[in-house]
Amino acid sequence: MSKIGVWFKGLSRGGQIAVVSVATILGLGTVGSMAQPASPQTNNSANSNAVEEVKKPVVETKTITETEVVPFGSQTVESASAANGTSTVTTAGVNGVKTHTYTVTLTDGKEVKRDLVKSEVTTAPVDQVTTIGTYVAPPPVQKASCDSNYTGACVPIDSDVDCGGGSGNGPSYVYGTVRVVGSDIYDLDRDGNGYGCE
Repeated sequence: MSKIGVWFKGLSRGGQIAVVSVATILGLGTVGSMAQPASPQTNNSANSNAVEEVKKPVVETKTITETEVVPFGSQTVESASAANGTSTVTTAGVNGVKTHTYTVTLTDGKEVKRDLVKSEVTTAPVDQVTTIGTYVAPPPVQKASCDSNYTGACVPIDSDVDCGGGSGNGPSYVYGTVRVVGSDIYDLDRDGNGYGCE
């Protein structure tokens, strides 16, 4: 007889009947606590390899500069030594240069962000200068009309005429010998010989 049968017999002789599961007798625990079959494991290593194969973006930064033209200005000045109404460019205008410095962020070689670091005029422009003339020449001095009473040298027509270099006080003077051909209205021929300022 098996050990299980003997054990049941012994229990019946004592007047008590115990119902014991076979699983308990065999030391396997209760039926409900029996080990469940292990679930199949997922292949985590394969998934991790797939993630590692995804290419990470390449991010880099660099500094660049760009230039901008600064147009020159213009101004006008007057000159009293240049003829009135003339206009001459005395200083040629020159454009300047403005430089901008940026920090640029690139992802996989494509620009995604740009920050201005500084902006400065690296070459100053030169204004163009135009000179306008304002000089007006005075009218030529008109030669005084000569008195027709004298020839040889021009005797001005005035309130009084004296011989130049003499003691007379003018206001006008005659220089050189003159011949009286009419009336000696300025009394230039003192000795009456027909010639004055000899």
